[in-house]
Amino acid sequence: MRFDEDDTHVDLREGVRRVCGGFPDSYWRDLDERHEFPWAFYEAMAEGGWIGVALPEAYGGGGLGITEASIVLEEVAASGAAMNGCSALHTSIFGMNPVVKHGSHELRDTYLPEVVAGRVHVAFGVTEPDAGTDTTAITTRAILDGDRYRVRGRKVWMTKAPYCQKVLLLVRTTPREEVKHKTHGLTLLLADLQSPQVTITPISKLGRNAVVSCEVTFDDLEVPIDHRVGEEGRGFTYLLDGLNPERILIAAEALGIGRVALERAVAYANERVVYGRPIGQNQGIAFPLADAYAHLHAAALVVREAGWRYDHGLPCGEQANLAKLLAADAAFTAADRAMQTHGGFGYATEYDIERYWKEARLMRLAPIPQEMVLNYVAEHVLGLPRSY
Repeated sequence: MRFDEDDTHVDLREGVRRVCGGFPDSYWRDLDERHEFPWAFYEAMAEGGWIGVALPEAYGGGGLGITEASIVLEEVAASGAAMNGCSALHTSIFGMNPVVKHGSHELRDTYLPEVVAGRVHVAFGVTEPDAGTDTTAITTRAILDGDRYRVRGRKVWMTKAPYCQKVLLLVRTTPREEVKHKTHGLTLLLADLQSPQVTITPISKLGRNAVVSCEVTFDDLEVPIDHRVGEEGRGFTYLLDGLNPERILIAAEALGIGRVALERAVAYANERVVYGRPIGQNQGIAFPLADAYAHLHAAALVVREAGWRYDHGLPCGEQANLAKLLAADAAFTAADRAMQTHGGFGYATEYDIERYWKEARLMRLAPIPQEMVLNYVAEHVLGLPRSY
């Protein structure tokens, strides 16, 4: 077992840092305040080939794994871009994984090169207002009418919806009451998003405001049958090919936020002099920061294990969920202690700590709340009775 980082990973980190170095905290602070998408950053990352890092080389991608994608997004977050930077990219990086694995040759040939080049944005449409984390309870219906589906329903918390040409949309093609198992009868479609039959409504929210989240309504949207991903009724199974990578990448992003928050807190604790000495000389400041570092370091090991297992084709549900759980908690702890270290200045936007704090808090909610991760571990790892 080795824990040193190989040359490819070192090069990845250095390359992403070079790009992100052109986008300081002031860039992200300004866009967050103006609720404006980071187009210049997105285009720089696309030009550098970072969006396609984990997509197959046959479509112009880097052909690397989720481990490498997690390193890219960790460094983006750690640059100070935090979730505004990562959310601009991560759906494009991992979201097309079900298409890579189960989509037709035509879908892959048409859309994957465009995603890699940054010309096509793809949203993820799964969560619904009345279903929440109970994915099998979604009610968005797609009814086959000749050679196309007609889609009616609502999705919520759809990231980047106003800027996305396509959405990977989970729908019910067979009502829940008509299937033997609740996960059956769900289908995955690659649908148009910028259509008169689609209404996109931004959601006002606490943070990560450079990247919009939306409620989206579909009113008889037509989707050609050749834009179905895989077989009808097996969409839930295909969706799982995106869930574990998503949790690994979110965990890596959390690590990055924790790292930058801790870095800024340590710098401030060394520079800020009160009662004639740096505040970092006080154990009441130093110990919480050292403890935050320890938790980030431990979480990083779990994230790397989860990515390694996924990339080697091994079961990784336990590791992906634990990575998300531990990294999200470690990141928020680091951001909260950075806030406490800065005192009143931590609440001031010019220091950016409040931005890291808000975005780190999000990681404990999305894409799955901590409580649902604990449900998974209790049932599927420990063998306890299902509690919900």
